[in-house]
Amino acid sequence: MTGFMSDMTGSKALALEDLCKARGQAYLRFDYRGHGASSQAFKDGCIGDWADDAIQVLDRLTEGPQVLVGSSMGGWIMLLTALARPQRIVGLVGIAPAPDFTENLIWSELTAEQRKSLLAEGKIDVPSDYGEQPYVITKRLIEDGRNHLLLDKTPLPIRVPLRIIQGMEDQDVPWDTALMIQDAVESLDVDVTLVKKGGHRLSEPADLARLTQTLAALLDQLEAHQSTHILR
Repeated sequence: MTGFMSDMTGSKALALEDLCKARGQAYLRFDYRGHGASSQAFKDGCIGDWADDAIQVLDRLTEGPQVLVGSSMGGWIMLLTALARPQRIVGLVGIAPAPDFTENLIWSELTAEQRKSLLAEGKIDVPSDYGEQPYVITKRLIEDGRNHLLLDKTPLPIRVPLRIIQGMEDQDVPWDTALMIQDAVESLDVDVTLVKKGGHRLSEPADLARLTQTLAALLDQLEAHQSTHILR
């Protein structure tokens, strides 16, 4: 599950696909509405829409137990999906997961003038560090995000193995968010890997190797008990 304004052709998604092909492991990646190859406009979407997309993909396109992988915003979507379909999910891998980011990392960082403009006009543009196009932040995105906040509703009834990889030099998602998630879930099988020089994307060759090794180890653990599939 990809991040905000990201798509399923990113290096992490493709690296995981290569891993699963090599293992003979089922794998699925997709774009939320308004992202990548999917229809609709990005500015019209919100967390609830994208979580619904993930749940619909899970329900309609997969069978059996699933491992979910989520990067950045996708980590939030991953957790929401796991909560919505606990009987289907047997493992989780988060890369710089960002639950509640619309409130804690966007709204809380806006100036008073930006908040006023957002509420009056319904949207504002915020510069992006990852391209020339700004992020379009809508009033609907912020208000809907408040309906899906997780870190203020602990404990979270997620009891499956969880692996988190987080860069300590991440300028978008504070590294202590990973520890907050660790404390929030009920699972006792949680490993957090902090990468001292890691940024937000974690897409360098060493990062991709770490990610694939993490997923492979989790799959090996799970396959001792049951057949698994991957949803990304």
